[in-house]
Amino acid sequence: MSVGQLVSLMQSGVKQIFMLASPVLGAALLVGLIVAILQAVTSIQEQTLTFVPKIFAILTVLALLGGWMFTSMKEYAIRLFMQIPSMVL
Repeated sequence: MSVGQLVSLMQSGVKQIFMLASPVLGAALLVGLIVAILQAVTSIQEQTLTFVPKIFAILTVLALLGGWMFTSMKEYAIRLFMQIPSMVL
C-alpha cells in the first residue's frame, strides 16, 4: 500500500465522518442558538433548559436521516472491504 493510497483512504474516511455528523451537529447548534436567544430575550438564566430541545432535535434528525446515514456507512464499509486486497499486495 502506497502513501498516496493511505492518504486517499484517510481523506475519504474523514469526509464520511463529516458528512454523517454534520446534520446532527447542525440541528443541535441551531436549536441551541434559538433557545439561547429566547433565554436572552426573556431573561431566563436556566442552564439546563437547552438539553431537552436539543435531544428532541437530534432524535428527529436521526429518525429522518437514519436510513440515509446507515446506507452511506454501509456503502463506505463495502468500498473499504473491497480495497483490502489492494492494500495487502
